[in-house]
Amino acid sequence: MISLPHAASGLSKATWTDADFPNMGWHDCRIHAVSIGVDDTLPPARLLLDLDYIVRWVQPAGEERHFTFWIAPATLVFEGAWNIDGKLGPLHDLMEIADLHRLESPDSSPEPLWHIEGQNFDLRLRAAGYTQFLRMPPQHVPQQILTPAERAGISFAEQPFA
Repeated sequence: MISLPHAASGLSKATWTDADFPNMGWHDCRIHAVSIGVDDTLPPARLLLDLDYIVRWVQPAGEERHFTFWIAPATLVFEGAWNIDGKLGPLHDLMEIADLHRLESPDSSPEPLWHIEGQNFDLRLRAAGYTQFLRMPPQHVPQQILTPAERAGISFAEQPFA
């Protein structure tokens, strides 16, 4: 029998890659921090997002009227990111992802164009793919965001919990 990393939430694994893209969704995931890191070789650069990944939306049951959520703090890493471009709107609210799109390459380069569409921001970049690390087991919460205490603050750690 295969044991899931977190049976209560239905989570099947704690590390995801672009190969899992058709099975993933980032709608309403909150971004807490962004890092663009460059190592000693140019390129590549690395784009890292610290976000609250919504593992599962839970339908209201019985008399309840609102969804609840299984959420885990995650680090989303685009390795070898280049041609990073975007815009930020007024940041009176936190950044929340509406959708993440993988688009065909618009030129002869093999890397797809990634488009992270969000509330008050829009980000586009080129990268061969991504890895997403769920850093802690999902928590069942009544809102679509974890508190700083629930997520253990800001982190770009690339270590899954399982």
